Amino acid sequence: MVPSHFRLFCIAWLVMLSACSSDEPAQEPAPVAVVAQAIRTLPQTLEIEAIGSARAATSAEIFPETQGRVTEVLFSAGDYVREGAPLLRLDSRAERLAVEAARIDVREADQLLARYRRIEDTGALSESQIETGETALASARVALDQAQTALYDRTVRAPFSGHVGLTEVDRGDRVNDSTPITRIDRRGTLYVDFPAPEAIFSALQPGQVIQVTPFSDPDRTIDARVIATDSRISADSRDFIVRAAIPNDNDRLRPGMSFRVKFTRNGEARPAVPEQAIVWGGEGSHLFVVREGKAVRVPVTITARRDGMVFVDAPLSAGDRVIVEGVQKIRDGQDIRLVQPRGPARQDVTLSNRDGADRDGE
Repeated sequence: MVPSHFRLFCIAWLVMLSACSSDEPAQEPAPVAVVAQAIRTLPQTLEIEAIGSARAATSAEIFPETQGRVTEVLFSAGDYVREGAPLLRLDSRAERLAVEAARIDVREADQLLARYRRIEDTGALSESQIETGETALASARVALDQAQTALYDRTVRAPFSGHVGLTEVDRGDRVNDSTPITRIDRRGTLYVDFPAPEAIFSALQPGQVIQVTPFSDPDRTIDARVIATDSRISADSRDFIVRAAIPNDNDRLRPGMSFRVKFTRNGEARPAVPEQAIVWGGEGSHLFVVREGKAVRVPVTITARRDGMVFVDAPLSAGDRVIVEGVQKIRDGQDIRLVQPRGPARQDVTLSNRDGADRDGE
């Protein structure tokens, strides 16, 4: 059995050892080796895409001037018609009779005034009678013009040269001035209207060239020239309408087609860092910069990506160096040691001569 005084001695000795060990200073962790590089400031390129819709440079929906029964439809869908060409005729028998009656009234008024002129010097007529004859002739001529206009309006004509579309009006139908006859488009040039964000309002000016791609032919890219921008920004969508013109000489495009619009512009200069420098955590994205031999955590907001680089919005200085290798091994405020990036691993190559003897390659 161990004496009690010996046990007390051992306990005291252990307490002294623990006290001595607690007095020793804690050893600081060694600096972590990392690779860092200077932050670059580059102009941020904005790529903007939108969907536009085409319309003819000149387009009109055609209505008759008056009501009546259709006697002739003189066009087919897709026809190219010249300005003034008749497209549709209405029953005009009453109007033709009205024109003939008006001509008779003009002839009679003219003959009456001529007789008044012949006896004007005899004093048989007063001045007021002659004026009445002149007024009657003028009134008859106005009535003739009105009758001829009414007859002219019984034929619907093309307001300009272009291609006409479908119609739902057939011979025998009754129409009025609110019945659509067809649509006519002058489509040698098409306008593509598309929405653009408010942020680039000053960047899109008349004369600027952008690229559009028709959805019907995705392999084709067309240069479009901006001709106008809307005069106001939409309060709901915060965008505005841009109109660009594209040539359609070969008539392969049609009004109403959809186009993908794509263009780029240089934005403001922002810090750009390699993608591998970005660290993602529970509070979002951040990176580490080198300041006074320590790793300093800096929260960032990613604004764009381009060619392996990330444009960031962050409180960075021009002289900062961002850590690009070793970011997973460090924490905020940790001591670091800068090292050169590792090059490709060395490979030993052995060359054999023709007789089979081996020798080390240089």
